[in-house]
Formats: sequence, structure tokens, C-alpha cells
Amino acid sequence: MERYVIPRASSPDKPKRLRRPQWKRSLAELSGRISSKLRHEYSSLLVESYGEIGAFPLCSSVNGEICRTQLTRLVNDANRNHQIPLTREGISGLEFDRKGIYLATVSKSGCLTVHDFETVSCTTNGLSSNEAKQVLHISTNRQLDVVRWNTTNQDEVACASLRHNEVLMFDIGYVSSDPVEVLKMKLSTLHGLEACSGVSDVTFTSDDNARLFASGLNGAIYAWDRRLSHYPYLELTSNSRSSLNSIQLNMENWVIFGANKHGIIYAWDLRGGKTSVAFQSHKEVHNPPMTSMKLSSMLETITSLKEQSNIVPKEIHSIDFDPSCPYQLAFHLDDGWSGVLNTHSLQVTHVHCPPPAWLDSEDSSTGYTNIRKPAWIPTYSIYAVGSSSSNGIHLLDFYPHKSSACHVDFSEGVETTSQETNQTTRNTYIPLSKSVTACAAHPLNGTIVAGTQQTSLLVIS
Repeated sequence: MERYVIPRASSPDKPKRLRRPQWKRSLAELSGRISSKLRHEYSSLLVESYGEIGAFPLCSSVNGEICRTQLTRLVNDANRNHQIPLTREGISGLEFDRKGIYLATVSKSGCLTVHDFETVSCTTNGLSSNEAKQVLHISTNRQLDVVRWNTTNQDEVACASLRHNEVLMFDIGYVSSDPVEVLKMKLSTLHGLEACSGVSDVTFTSDDNARLFASGLNGAIYAWDRRLSHYPYLELTSNSRSSLNSIQLNMENWVIFGANKHGIIYAWDLRGGKTSVAFQSHKEVHNPPMTSMKLSSMLETITSLKEQSNIVPKEIHSIDFDPSCPYQLAFHLDDGWSGVLNTHSLQVTHVHCPPPAWLDSEDSSTGYTNIRKPAWIPTYSIYAVGSSSSNGIHLLDFYPHKSSACHVDFSEGVETTSQETNQTTRNTYIPLSKSVTACAAHPLNGTIVAGTQQTSLLVIS
């Protein structure tokens, strides 16, 4: 038997220890801390799980009478069959409150609706739309394009219209169709011409419930202190009369950004110089931006993108800060492109370029183009964008690292995968039943609610 036995090779007294990879999931469970890198690796499972779970139209009647939104939808359905020009309709804006309890929506037809999110979830799970009673439903006599919650007073909602130079403040605790306060924009003159009326966007400061900003169609931003007057005390002007489509305050409320129709992002510093004096003395002061950034010029510096595309200035529909990475400012263009501007380096770090809308054979059923409003999914750096050419949304990986699928330095040959899950985050397209105009993500569970051109809500979860 000895000849069949292979003698064991001599081994050192201390055998070499095998190095095994750390159990990332177990380590996170033991420490109670989930790193951003681990969250990014597992976000691929999240985006693949999303799908449309239900849809329902807005309320069809108020106090027994048909509302303007439902009336517009019925008229357009009748006119569509006879090829008559359609009246503008659709969800123009929606936003969750800070805790995700309520969802506020506004329509082109002039309806402000505040939903209980639990009721919306129940409706998509089989209840009829009549059972989905709204917390508040107001049918106004004007087109509504913007809705924002007051960051520090979650009982207040601000609404604005591209056709009126006023900001309407509603209190959801009052059962009244009249706003509790109306903030009026002064029609000043720029370059000898009267400024155009209309409000394109509204934003609140996070440290004071009385201060808010609104952008006008004349390329200026106005600031109100509601304790002093219904008129703005500060006007921030740009070197262009092109209308600003979207404005955003950074986390510290120090800098406000504005994006216009010519593809330029402006930034105003609210901390120093004349602007600081204006905040102390509450006197109206005209201030130019501290910097301006032309997106088309910044995109041309990306060699791989310039080799494949003819880059021209495009209208910016929306800008929005990443809640999990405050220096990432996302932008969305009217041709469907999306990306991220790093506000520290002032460079474009992420880009997503879907096929152009003209490649899609389907014709638009509305005959007009809405301003699309995407939304960030909290804690994951995922950007939900309504498609410009089809019925669906893109979930884009805008993680602030080269491992992001949309990063300008991302390499297909070098993939960063999780050794435990073997998953790599990729952009995901989710087909939907209707065309999306605006998105809002629940601040806690990441459920996406999308408004459509047909004035209905889709729940994607």
C-alpha cells in the first residue's frame, strides 16, 4: 500500500493565510452603515425591479360639477377624431412633500390637486378612481405650470403660470378655492423694453419659510420676503432676455442657478457684495450673475461625444440638484439629452443621449411639446427622465464616479462589478402606457409618480 501513498510536501510551520474578499453585505448589516459604493453596486437590482403598477385620471368633478381638466380632456378627445387643433392639456408639474405623505399636482387646464399618497397607492391596486378622494382640488381660471411645497412650512403650496405674473400661495388646511396670499411680480423694463409677464419656476429657501424665488419670462429671478410685501425686493438679472425655464438653490442657500431657452446656465452668488446688502436692507437691486455656462460648449469638450454628434445649443427644460450628492446639478434638454454639471469643477461629468424623437415612427397625439420635468430617486443618484420619443421613462445611472454608466470617462472594457452579486448598474428604460411630462420620486421609498400628457398619473414602483 505504501507505493500508492503520495508523501505530503514539506510545509512551513505557519501556513500562508488565504485572503478572501470581505462580505460587504454582512459587514453593512453588522456595522449598520451602507457605503455609497455598495449602494451603487446594488442599485442595479433596484432599477431592474421598477415597473408600472397602475394609472388613474385626475378627479372628474368638484362639488358635483365637472372640473376644467376633465372638460378639456373630453373636448380634446372629440376634436382629435375630427383633426381639430387641440387645447393644451396634461400634468405640468407634481411634487411630493418632504415626508412623502402628500403629492401635489397641477395641470395645464388649471387644476391644483393634493393627493394622499396612500390613497394613490390603493387606487392603483384595484380601487376605483372615485374612491381616491383628494385632500384638495381647486379648479382655477388660469393655466398652471408650476407647483412647489414650502420647504419649511409643509401646509403651504405655491403655484404659478407662464401666462400670469403672480405666485399663488395655497394652504391645504383651508377648504377654500382662493389662495391665502398672492405674490405679484413687478413688470420692470430691461434694455428699454417692458418685461414679459409669466412665471416659469418657483423655489423656497430651506432656512426661512417667508423667503422664496421665482423666475420670469424676461430672464430675471425675483425674490420675495413675505413679511414685508407682496412685491419682490430683489431682482437678479442676466445678460439675456431669454426666459429661464428652471431655477435651483444649492443646499446652503448661497447660490441660485437658472437655466434658459438658449442652453445657458447662470449662477448668482447670494452671499457677498451688493446682493448681501440687498438681503439686509430689503431694497430692490439689479445684480448680474457671477458666472454663466453654455452647455453646448461644455459638451464639445467631450471628445467621444463630439465625434459622434453634431452639438448645437438646445433649450434646457429642467435643472435639479442630486439629493445624495449636493454638487451634482442634473440638466435635461428639449432633444431628450440629460447630464450632470459638477458645480465644483464646472464641468459636465455625465451625459445620456437617447435616440432622437424623429426616429420614432409614432406621431405626437397632442400637437405640442410640454416642458419635461425629471426627478432624482433619493440616495441612489438615479435620474428618472420621461422619454421624448416614446411612452416610457429612462432610469439613468448618474453615480458620481467613473464606474457610472453615464460618466464621460466610463469604459465598457473595464467594468466595476460586485464580487458578491455580479451586478453592474446600467441605464434602464421602462415602457409605460402613456407619454410622460413630469416625474416625482417618493422621498423615502423611491416610488415614482409620473404625470402624463393625457392628464393622468402613473405609479411606477
